[in-house]
Amino acid sequence: MYPAAFDVAAPETPAGPAVWPRKPGLFIRRVQTAEVLALALERAPEDTADDRAEPASEAAVAEAEPQPVMADAPPLVLELVSGQFGLVPPWVKSASDAKLRSTKLVNARAEAVTTSNNFRNAWFKGQRCIVPMMAFQEDDWRSGKAVPTRIARVDGKPMGVAGLWERWSGADGEEIVSFTLLTVNANSHALMHRYQQPGAEKRMPAVLNEGAYHAWLTARPEKAREFLRAYPANWLTANPIQKK
Repeated sequence: MYPAAFDVAAPETPAGPAVWPRKPGLFIRRVQTAEVLALALERAPEDTADDRAEPASEAAVAEAEPQPVMADAPPLVLELVSGQFGLVPPWVKSASDAKLRSTKLVNARAEAVTTSNNFRNAWFKGQRCIVPMMAFQEDDWRSGKAVPTRIARVDGKPMGVAGLWERWSGADGEEIVSFTLLTVNANSHALMHRYQQPGAEKRMPAVLNEGAYHAWLTARPEKAREFLRAYPANWLTANPIQKK
């Protein structure tokens, strides 16, 4: 799956069937070199963007993907990294606090990445990643009861979900590499509006187009927002998870 779909080597230890908060998971990022890090710091804008814009319609995904503006960037080399699912912000003071906060930070709202204290550091430093998965799970409440449902691509291929990663270092030298999934509004999505709690805002992972993986990882922050769109409903399939 990994070499063909994401242009990275497969992990030495196969990933488990599911990833849970505060447990190890896999994500794909640019190889971190001094040159890449210097460019990220240089390009971090002083002013934040307006987060009140309406989310893009799902039909917009079929349009041409935005192109990165990275002519002066070094060649792109990707790596598959193991990290804790649930982002730990760099300002967290202790490992115990990190564990508590990360449970609530498995998802990041795309509309708030430039303003949220939890995610803005990773966003403006260009610490974007791709989280590979075969499917994600949501509850279908239309019957009045939660029915776990598996959402996958119609063609059976793996999905690459937009994410952010972070590195936290404690005073005692402990280090935690973590990541979060970016989500977008799905209130008007033909498929995803059926899921999650009744009355709540509908959200879905920001699934990337296959041809946009490299561009997502290399775009400037102000351009990267354009990749965060609702994946077309007719490219997805939903099936109830059978109890064993």
